[in-house]
Amino acid sequence: MTPPSSSCAARRGGSDAMDVYLEGKKLRLDPTKALGKGGEADVFDLGDGRVLKLFKPPEHPDYDNLPDEQAAARARIAQHQQKLPAFPKMLPPRVVSPQTLATDKKGKTVLGYAMRKLEGAELLRRFGDPAFRRSGVPSSRVAELFRGLHRSLSALHGCGVVVGDFNDLNILVTGNDAWLIDADSFQFGPYLASVFTEKFLDPLRLGGSAQGLMPTRPASTESDWYAFAVSLMQSLLCVGPYGGIHRPTPPAPKATPTARVLQRLTVFHPDVQYPKPATPFGVLPDDLLHCLHRVFVEDARGPFPLPLLDSLRFSVCPSCGVEHARASCPTCRPSATAATTPVTTVRGQVVATRLFTTEGVILHACVEDGTLRWLFHADGAYRREDGSAVLQGALDPTLHLGVQESVTLVGKGGEFAVLAPGQRPERLGVDAPEQRPAFAANARHRYWAHAGALWRDGAFGPERMGEVLAGQTRLFVGPRFGLGFHRAGSLRGAFVFDAERPGLKDGLTLPWPSGRLVDAEAVFDGPHCWLFLAEETGGRTVHHCVVVGADGAVKASAKGEAGDGSWLGSLRGKCAAGEALFAATDAGLVRVELRQGRLEVVREFPDTEPFVDADSRLFLTRHGLTVVRRQDVTALRMT
Repeated sequence: MTPPSSSCAARRGGSDAMDVYLEGKKLRLDPTKALGKGGEADVFDLGDGRVLKLFKPPEHPDYDNLPDEQAAARARIAQHQQKLPAFPKMLPPRVVSPQTLATDKKGKTVLGYAMRKLEGAELLRRFGDPAFRRSGVPSSRVAELFRGLHRSLSALHGCGVVVGDFNDLNILVTGNDAWLIDADSFQFGPYLASVFTEKFLDPLRLGGSAQGLMPTRPASTESDWYAFAVSLMQSLLCVGPYGGIHRPTPPAPKATPTARVLQRLTVFHPDVQYPKPATPFGVLPDDLLHCLHRVFVEDARGPFPLPLLDSLRFSVCPSCGVEHARASCPTCRPSATAATTPVTTVRGQVVATRLFTTEGVILHACVEDGTLRWLFHADGAYRREDGSAVLQGALDPTLHLGVQESVTLVGKGGEFAVLAPGQRPERLGVDAPEQRPAFAANARHRYWAHAGALWRDGAFGPERMGEVLAGQTRLFVGPRFGLGFHRAGSLRGAFVFDAERPGLKDGLTLPWPSGRLVDAEAVFDGPHCWLFLAEETGGRTVHHCVVVGADGAVKASAKGEAGDGSWLGSLRGKCAAGEALFAATDAGLVRVELRQGRLEVVREFPDTEPFVDADSRLFLTRHGLTVVRRQDVTALRMT
């Protein structure tokens, strides 16, 4: 095996290959200290409470064969030579501003800057993810975050600064505090904001062209407040104003995403199907809903009314468990008796049999040799499928969970615990790239990355399987083989490994996304791994599917827009069956097959629509295709 430190590091032109000086001292940039990778820069931990944001030069590997991106990088760096030295001082405390400029040896060319490091921070984007929210993030916390963010944005505008590219990837959360980052893109003085994110782009900045969403007017305080409202709605309801699927009455044509924005066809429109995984907007008070409607449908602008946030108070309905901010529960009467769902339901050619239900929340599930196993939280404890408690305590969104037969795996930060019935917990060190502990399991073994190596449990203790990039490797494993990858600075690498034998096969040539990687997932069956990647690029979120064989060869790839209603509209909700894949959508199940190097939709199952949504998890078990949702497990049989 080629050591990961040399397999990709020799590539010319990476930002970490430049000579960078900070405060007169040459920096030694260690790829294992990379904290993140955006579309425009790499971020490294300096080890002194600060991080270094290093702008990607035009020759960065992420820009290979992308002349437009190379030109944009060249122009961006040229502007920073004047903009960053002129950056405003004394900005609000929740703005992570440049502290010290990083330059070349002569101190003449600005290459980046040092700024404060935020420990244990989460992207605000995660607060709009239904899975993250149900892991223990109440709406009351979201409301508190936005009250503070409102005050920071108001104060920033008072300093004559416009965020410009206000979006949920440019805001970090620690505790109940929201921090504005990527301050180098702020708009002030003669320096206009040149970047934008489509989802947060104010339609009033557009020129009206149906060809695409390209702003023709500069950013302003009003466009910042529009983006604030988008982020608030996304975080509270797990859907933005232009989420959902436009389904007009035939013969009216379906509007394109651009046309929806230009025509203000929002989720409030009757022709738009509201996403099933999203929180029903009826949980919000009428005055807040009216305000959102005025912003997104009627084009009202101006500072978001702070009293609406200050008065926002959530409670949990004791009858149905719904969290809402109304005087009474919008989904039931306090004295109502909970409706009983039939154990077996038939719709068309589908027979659905409910196998499990809980008043709590199902957090993790997997299948081992045809047996479905899961972990749920109820009555103040984390519990296995038989109801036995494995960990006492309230829901904690910082925990990362796994199961292996009767064993439960719980990771947090740089450690994960192995909880086996009747035994003392075993605690192991683990790398945690981007706060996510790198461990995985199948029916026979546990695997984890730690201190530059991939490990597997063995009969006499941990067994070293091979060398990986320390602190940066993400892992996935199936019954027969596993896959790992890293992206740090200019390093990009992937490998496969046999589930039973030591050794890694690295140097895989994957069709890497060039933008910012924001999520990843994988499902396995037989000799295939279906790897799913989400990237933020060009102001939009794109989902990629790459089918990788056990030998590391790429069999096929495809991509789609996030939230487009297709099988690639969501990253999760997939189940592999050899060279086929079942995907859950709000309209029902879809079957995708690998055919002659292409991924093709071969069949749709509309009769499954009542039993699945885009947030469902799918597994092939001895009961057939099994659906795991927030509070129930259901087996589907297609007749």
